[in-house]
Amino acid sequence: MSNGGAPSQAKRDGGFEREPARRVFAAELRECRYQFREGDDEKSPTFVLLPSGERCNRVFLVGTLTEKQRQGDQNIFYRGRVVDPTGTFFVMAGSYQPEAMQQLAKIDTPAFVAVVGKPSIYQTPDGAFLVSVRVESITVVDRETRDLWVLDAARSTLDRIDALAQGTAPDAPRIKEHYPALDPATFRKMAYEALAQIKI
Repeated sequence: MSNGGAPSQAKRDGGFEREPARRVFAAELRECRYQFREGDDEKSPTFVLLPSGERCNRVFLVGTLTEKQRQGDQNIFYRGRVVDPTGTFFVMAGSYQPEAMQQLAKIDTPAFVAVVGKPSIYQTPDGAFLVSVRVESITVVDRETRDLWVLDAARSTLDRIDALAQGTAPDAPRIKEHYPALDPATFRKMAYEALAQIKI
C-alpha cells in the first residue's frame, strides 16, 4: 500500500528532523484540546496531544473528500471536508502551501484522498474547540487504499490505548493532566466500529 507520503519515521529535511505522520481517526482528532511546543526555539515543532496517549505534529489520514470551497480574493485558500468511518476532518491549504493548494483545487468531489498535514487547535470566543489540518500533500487514492488505512489507523489507535493503559505512553502524565475525564474505552470502541465498516 502506498502511504501517501506518510513517513514511518522522522526524516531529516534541510537539517531538521521531520516528525512522523500519525494515523488518527477523525473522531479522536476532534477531541484534541491541548497543543504545545517542545523547546524554546520558535522553530521547534508544535504538537497536538492525542487523547489516546501520544503527541502528534503531523497526521496521515485517508477518507472521502466530500466538499471543498475556495475562499478569499487576494489571499486565496481552500477549505475541505474529508470523511472517514468515524467522522469529519476539516482540511485547508493556502498560499503558504501552494503545491497542496493546487492539488486540492484540482480534485473533484467526491473522491477518496490521502492527506498528510499538520493539525492545529483553535478555541472560539465561546469556548468551543475547532481542530483542522493544514495540508502538506493531498492525492486521490482508491477504496482499497482507504480500507487499508482504516486497518492501520485502528491498529495504531489500539496500540496507543494499550500503551496508555500499561503506563508506557511517553505522554501519559500530560494525558492525565489535560484529559482527566478520558475513557480510553471510547476510542477502542471507535476503532472496532471503524473496522466493521470496511471489507478487507
